[in-house]
Amino acid sequence: MFKEKLKTIPHLPGSYQMRNINGNIIYVGKAKDLYKRVNSYFKGTVTGKTAIMVSEVADFTYITTSSEQEAFILELNLIKEYNPKYNILLKDDKSYPYIEYISKPYPRLKVSRYLNIRKKDKKLLFGPYPNAYAARKIVELINRMYPLKKCEGMPKHVCLYYHIGECLGYCEKNVNLDKLKEMEHEILAFLKGNDKILIDKINTKIKAYSDALNFEMARDLKKELEYISVILDKQKVELHDYINRDCIAAYLDDGLVSVQILFLRSGKIIGGHNDKFYLISDFADEVNTYILNFYSKHEIPKEILVENIMNSEILSELLHTKVYNPLKGKKKNLLDMAKTNAKISLEQELKIIERDEARTVDANAKLKELLHLDVLDRIDAFDNSNLFGSYAVSGMVVFINGKPAKNEYRKYKVSVDKNDDYNTMKEVIYRRYYRALVDNLTMPDLILVDGGENQIRAAKEILGALKLNIKVCGLKKDNHHKTSELVDGDILEVIDLSNYTDVFHYLTRIQDEVHRFTITYHKTLRDKGTIASLLDNIDGIGKVRKKELIKKYGSIKKMSEASIEELREIIPENVAINLHKYLKERSENKNNASSL
Repeated sequence: MFKEKLKTIPHLPGSYQMRNINGNIIYVGKAKDLYKRVNSYFKGTVTGKTAIMVSEVADFTYITTSSEQEAFILELNLIKEYNPKYNILLKDDKSYPYIEYISKPYPRLKVSRYLNIRKKDKKLLFGPYPNAYAARKIVELINRMYPLKKCEGMPKHVCLYYHIGECLGYCEKNVNLDKLKEMEHEILAFLKGNDKILIDKINTKIKAYSDALNFEMARDLKKELEYISVILDKQKVELHDYINRDCIAAYLDDGLVSVQILFLRSGKIIGGHNDKFYLISDFADEVNTYILNFYSKHEIPKEILVENIMNSEILSELLHTKVYNPLKGKKKNLLDMAKTNAKISLEQELKIIERDEARTVDANAKLKELLHLDVLDRIDAFDNSNLFGSYAVSGMVVFINGKPAKNEYRKYKVSVDKNDDYNTMKEVIYRRYYRALVDNLTMPDLILVDGGENQIRAAKEILGALKLNIKVCGLKKDNHHKTSELVDGDILEVIDLSNYTDVFHYLTRIQDEVHRFTITYHKTLRDKGTIASLLDNIDGIGKVRKKELIKKYGSIKKMSEASIEELREIIPENVAINLHKYLKERSENKNNASSL
């Protein structure tokens, strides 16, 4: 049946989806010729990760398109929708810090991170910066040099910043528009690459402070100038233009792809990004897909330089920017630099990647064999907590393909008696998997419970009532609170993990993670409960204000550190004064008691 289906694939462009025995998509690819690409997996010789992926394929589906460009778009959409296990990067993608200029309702600067940057949002972003510290230092310096709005909210009267000339008095709405326009022009010019504007302004202030014999302020500004010069002049490339461009190269070795992106802003390399992933399909196709996926989450520059293996024409059409392959000159030298960095990064991290694979993916594969499971892609692990005899809670963590999937973690307040572990487990398992059935959520291949036979029976009773056939195992701890045994829930047999070091460490990591997550949630609830009862002592704080204060501060310590001005953003000034006074007296009494 499978071989016959391979023969019927058309010679057309499109996207193909490899599926495992449960029908789940484990890999999404694209091809100019679907017939040739899909058949190559099963008729040719495959090695490494490709061979492992093929061994899990029980079926495949495909969608034809009218062009290779449409196939790229379809592939990207399917990867985002299903997040297949063999399409993932070897490390989590990260958002980079940008400096964001906001002009309305008043001008201000802030350091921003965005998981997805879309052109239609029309945000004024500058960067990316190599780290948040560098971006913050630039924002702080610009705020010192220019009278931007610096405080949160909208005070009733001008504050100290206005009186020392570091704010234009936006709260009183008597701003000099000409001065505002000039300031905005200079700030944006600097952020676009004209360093001379800010450097000249700093030097002018340093001289003014020195002439006024204010040597301390002059020295502070001189230090700021030295630091800012290091950031701005860290790496210069002699490209005499102010075009923002990225330079991308890829290196392949032993089935691993390393992609290096250099960020050039105003003729300077201000940072870089490197990712690695296993090669499953065609090298050029996978790098092109990576580039498109990267820019679906990050700012697209005016120009992108790529190697000749990459499809610059399709990339340019889909990214709506200039993408081309320089063959000589300084831009070609930049590509060579990116290639060298891609190679060095891969060579340096190869052993780390191998160790991480043994600790996660390989350990997960061994656990699958130990439990005689056909598929083990997702593990749900549960833990209960009723520390200090109050606030009974449970937590669930999820590991997908050997790694934590934190966006899938869940917290549960438990309604049953806090000392009843059996019924606590029944309640949480029912709530989780009844919801999963109703909302058609992804089911796990294995459920791990913290405990032995009692917790296993509770979980299996509920799963049976819901007509769900999911393997359940228990993790038992020794007298030192360390993971010691794995109990197979089907036969209630203890599995000796002494000969499976990687599996033992893997299960310990899962159990530690679910315990940490649950205990953190429990302590958060206790803190909020303490705040709530404390706020009951303050006149003028009702249910709504109490909720807002708890939401903003989360702990008594953070609330005690807040100023009256900050508190009055939520509550009236007289109530804020009373609360601030109460918290201060409470803290002083506590300190006096501890010193006795």
